[in-house]
Amino acid sequence: MVNCVDFCKALADDTRQQILEMLQEREMCVSDVVAAFNMSQPTISHHLHILKRFGLVTSRKEGKQVFYAIDRDKVIECCGKLFAKLDASEVCEI
Repeated sequence: MVNCVDFCKALADDTRQQILEMLQEREMCVSDVVAAFNMSQPTISHHLHILKRFGLVTSRKEGKQVFYAIDRDKVIECCGKLFAKLDASEVCEI
C-alpha cells in the first residue's frame, strides 16, 4: 500500500510525471520510453523502477523486453487519499 508521502515522492520528478502521462496512452517498452527522452536507458529504467516500487506502474516481460503500463486504479486511489488528507474544505490564504 502506497502512502501519501511515497506517492508524492514518486511524482516529485518531472520525468516520472511525463512517463506516467505517456503510459496513460498505451503500454510501452523501455526502449519506447527512452526514445521519448534525451536520457540514457539506465536513467529511464531507474525512474520506471521507482514508479513500479510505489505501485504506480505494472510491468510484464515479453522475451527480452519489459513493457510498462500505468496502474490506473492505484493512481486514482493515491490521488483520492491525498485529496482526503489535504481536507479540501480548508482554504489556504497567502
